[in-house]
Amino acid sequence: MIKSWKIALTVGLSLLHVAAFGVDVRMAFGEKIPPFVFPETNSGIEIEVIGEALAYKGHHLIPKYFPFARIPLEFKAGAVDAAMTDLGTDLKPYGAHYGNPAVFYDNVFITLKSRHLVIRKPEDLDGLTVISFQGAANRYPEWLARVKRDGRYVEQNDQALQVLTLERGRYDVVLSDRNIFRYFTLKLKREQGLVSKPTEEHRFVVFNPMDYRPLFRDSHVRDDFNAGLLHLKQTGGYQAIYDKYLKE
Repeated sequence: MIKSWKIALTVGLSLLHVAAFGVDVRMAFGEKIPPFVFPETNSGIEIEVIGEALAYKGHHLIPKYFPFARIPLEFKAGAVDAAMTDLGTDLKPYGAHYGNPAVFYDNVFITLKSRHLVIRKPEDLDGLTVISFQGAANRYPEWLARVKRDGRYVEQNDQALQVLTLERGRYDVVLSDRNIFRYFTLKLKREQGLVSKPTEEHRFVVFNPMDYRPLFRDSHVRDDFNAGLLHLKQTGGYQAIYDKYLKE
């Protein structure tokens, strides 16, 4: 009985400490995902949204950067307190408490409007060349396996090159997150004077914002994060962070 009372008191004091003072939150992020994550400056849309949401209740974000595939492994190993994503692996058995979506990665096919291309089914890619981010062929095999098999597919980690090669007609289709593509288009305009051609987006998968959510080892920190995220959206801070990187 006394032991149970001591455990309850310890837990209660721990929660009181979190509520009163906040905690450091070591969170696993991918190594470099412009404009969402810039490790060299601890900045970017995702870093800033999560950091400000945590700060609402006094918590301090400490970003830790890893190759993307290692993010869930680091959480499983207990090396971090939180992670930007689970990469499709359910981490609840490892103590994860999922928060509300902080940012949205929305992958689409992008083509030059002047081409008048229509992409609604995998067969619409027949005869077209595609450039994409690394790992896309494994993620979307029903769309890209045949393109890859026929030698019409390239994966490029430098996503600025995706914009340039589409502009110059070297590839017919870009597969990219729509905000990443916009960021690099604006960056090339500012830095190289790019006069971009009109493009159009082709949605090929059903967008589900719940597919990509941050997760936390402490449920109370998760709750504080959710409260901070809601406050950030209600006060305009959320949109201001996006505009900082994506407004022309």
